[in-house]
Amino acid sequence: MTSVPSPEVLRAPLVVEFPFTRSLGPVQSAFLTGLRERTVLGVRTGDGRTLVPPVEYDPVTAEEIRDLVEVATTGTVTTWAWNHAPRRGQPLDTPFAWVLVRLDGADTALLHALDVPGPDAVRTGMRVRVRWAAERVGAITDIACFEAYDAETAEPGSVPHTGVFDDPVTGIVAAARLDYTYSPGRAQSAYINALSERRTVGERCPSCRKVYVPPRGACPTCGVATAERVEVGPRGTVTTYCIVNIKAKNLDIEVPYVYAHIALDGADLALHGRIAGIPYDEVRMGLRVEPVWTEGGRPPDHYRPTGEPDADYDTYKELV
Repeated sequence: MTSVPSPEVLRAPLVVEFPFTRSLGPVQSAFLTGLRERTVLGVRTGDGRTLVPPVEYDPVTAEEIRDLVEVATTGTVTTWAWNHAPRRGQPLDTPFAWVLVRLDGADTALLHALDVPGPDAVRTGMRVRVRWAAERVGAITDIACFEAYDAETAEPGSVPHTGVFDDPVTGIVAAARLDYTYSPGRAQSAYINALSERRTVGERCPSCRKVYVPPRGACPTCGVATAERVEVGPRGTVTTYCIVNIKAKNLDIEVPYVYAHIALDGADLALHGRIAGIPYDEVRMGLRVEPVWTEGGRPPDHYRPTGEPDADYDTYKELV
């Protein structure tokens, strides 16, 4: 008996990242500006509860709340979880505990990191205090972390605060990032491997007979497994498109450029690709295009016009 080698399992590290910019209302502005000034502010509700971090509307009554109060920088751990392998962008680069801390004078808990030597040094009910960042800019990271605090008694409760500071923080930019490893299944592995040979391969549904590109291993309409491979293209038709005017980070393409849905000949699902080789304002629905491959690239770099007459709308209207 001869053994059959297992097919290569494809994997690729992927990152989705973008900066999220938002303006701040008076409550969040006072909270973040206060952190810059080593002051922790909460907000007091109509029934006397103090919420930290503060919110602009009462989560129980939905009433707008603006009564700011200052709370202590010491507090009590209400619950915790150990982080044995910190990730990029987290508060500490050594193992630490994620903790919910109810600051003295507050009725809710604040999530942050606790710097302790190990999980045996953490417990619910332990006393902690804020460790401020050396440089503060008006962000939650102005609290570098929490640290253990010897005092057993709570500090005095909250006191009213005007929320007025010089040079208040009015907006923030938060970096949203997701790192993950993608591993395609059988159908997409075949599709990706075919691209390395400059071919585009889809799969046909045994029920409705539609050819899907890229394939997913099952028909999204009928819900049945697909296995019959069908080579499509390489030429196709622009079904719809958009003009991109904002330059993407780490993408060396000058704006404006056109991104389009392209129905490859023989496919029943349009895929997307960049259109080049034609002025952006001359791209149109029905334009016939072909792929342009670059050395070492797996998918086509872009699509360009073939010079054929435009496709009739009736031939691609179901794919718009």
